[in-house]
Amino acid sequence: MKQYRVGVVGATGMVGQRFVTLLENHPWFHLTAVAASPRSAGKVYEDAVGSHWMMSTPMPEAAKKLVVLDASHVEEVASQVDFVFCAVNMKKDEIRALEEAYAKAECPVVSNNSAHRFTPDVPMVVPEINAQHIEIIPAQRRRLGTKRGFIAVKSNCSLQSYVPALHPLMKEYGVEKALVCTYQAISGAGKNFETWPEILDNCIPYIGGEEEKSEQEPLKLWGTIQGDQIVSATEPSITAQCLRIPVSDGHMAAVFASFKKKPTKEEILECWANFSGPAQELNLPSAPKQFLHYFEENDRPQTRLDRNTENGMAVCIGRLREDTQYDYKFVCLSHNTLRGAAGGAVLLAELLAAKGYLD
Repeated sequence: MKQYRVGVVGATGMVGQRFVTLLENHPWFHLTAVAASPRSAGKVYEDAVGSHWMMSTPMPEAAKKLVVLDASHVEEVASQVDFVFCAVNMKKDEIRALEEAYAKAECPVVSNNSAHRFTPDVPMVVPEINAQHIEIIPAQRRRLGTKRGFIAVKSNCSLQSYVPALHPLMKEYGVEKALVCTYQAISGAGKNFETWPEILDNCIPYIGGEEEKSEQEPLKLWGTIQGDQIVSATEPSITAQCLRIPVSDGHMAAVFASFKKKPTKEEILECWANFSGPAQELNLPSAPKQFLHYFEENDRPQTRLDRNTENGMAVCIGRLREDTQYDYKFVCLSHNTLRGAAGGAVLLAELLAAKGYLD
C-alpha cells in the first residue's frame, strides 16, 4: 500500500491525542503535521500538550518535537500532508467552514466532528456497515470544485455499540423499532476523573444533543445514495436516552428491538457470529478480525474487562433474551475513543485509501 503523510487538526485535545497514538507505527499513515489553536501554534507538541496528556500510553517520540501549526493556516498545513484527521473543539459553523477550507485546498478531511454528518453529499461511514456511501465523494467534489479534496466523517460514538448489532439482522428479519439506553464514559466529553471530579459517585441523565444523534444518525447510515445526495432511511423507529456515568472509557447500550419477522435466538447469534464487512474483506490494518463478539456469561460484557477487545475496535454483546414488550433485549459495549472516535476515523481513512480516494 502507498504511504501517506497525515496531519491531525485539533491535535492537543483528547481525541487528537488518540489520533497521535494510533498513528504511531501505522503501516500506511505517517504523522507529519499537528495543528491546533493559535495559543498552541509555534510550540513543539510536547510543550503544547504539557501536563494535559490524557492517554494511558506515553506520547510517541516521533510526535514530541513536531512544531504545532495554526489550524486556521489551511494552506500551510495542507502543503505538508496528503490528508488530515480533524478533531477540533469549535462551534459547528466554524468547524464546517474549516473542514470545507481544507477540502477546497485539495486536502481530504476525515473528521471526528459532527458538523458535517448531515451534509447531504458527505459520507458518514462505519466501514462494516455502509462502506458504499463513499461513492458519493465524486458528487461532493463537483459541488466543492475540487479534484482531490473532500470531507468524510464517522458517526457519533454512542451508536457505534448498538447499530453494529442491529445491522446484520436488518436484511433478513427487518428491525421494526428499537429502544436504546446508553451509558456513556466521561472520555466522550473529553474528560478524565482528574478534570471532572463531580462525576465520581454520580450519574448525569443528560448529554446535550446525544439522544437526537442516536435516533437520527443510524438512519443516514442505513440510507441510500440518490443522485447527488445520501437520503436517510425511514425505518426502523429508534428512541434513545443517553446517560453519562463514572467510567473512563467505553459506552454501553441496553437495547430493546422488535422485528417484522421475529428470528429465533439461535438465528440472531448466528447472524452476529458470521457477520463481517468490507473492513474485514479488505483486511484493513485497524479492522477487528471478528467485529461482533457475543458473551454467554450473564455478567458480560463488562466495561473494564471488555472495552479493549481486538484493540478496542470490536463490539461486544451479551444478555440476549426475549422481552415482554419488545421481541428481544440485549446489551452492547464499544470503546468510545477507539471504535467510537479516533479508531473509527482511522479505519474509515484506511477504507478510503484502499479504494483510491486518497490518491
